[in-house]
Amino acid sequence: MPTMKDQSHVPADPAKKEFGEQSVSQVDSVTTDLYAALKGDAIRQASPIFDSFENALGKFDDGPFFLGQFSWVDIAYVPFIERFHVVFDEVFKHDIIEGRPKLRTFIEEVNKIDAYTQTRFDTKELVDLHKRRFLPQQQ
Repeated sequence: MPTMKDQSHVPADPAKKEFGEQSVSQVDSVTTDLYAALKGDAIRQASPIFDSFENALGKFDDGPFFLGQFSWVDIAYVPFIERFHVVFDEVFKHDIIEGRPKLRTFIEEVNKIDAYTQTRFDTKELVDLHKRRFLPQQQ
């Protein structure tokens, strides 16, 4: 796999660039909706968002990432996808990648990137933080 230094994170392909710009512009609203879901019917409210990730990951077929190859879109979304994957699994006993093979592959491939794995949260700390901040009734 190419290193982070070996590749541009913004593709030259106009379709990918446009889709990337659109996707990155939605990071804030998507993550806001996911955090709001934690306070309600989390699985029901968040599932359409995880489905949208699955669909977006299938838009380009030249790799397992949002624009096919690793890009700025992945850099923008992966910290949130990782956090919600852990929180939904640990707190709600719900695996967000079940039935979403592209999302599963995305997570597996991102976890092969050393520059990313060095930045990951400790699972217990992550769950405790989310419980304190968003799920006081879950403690």
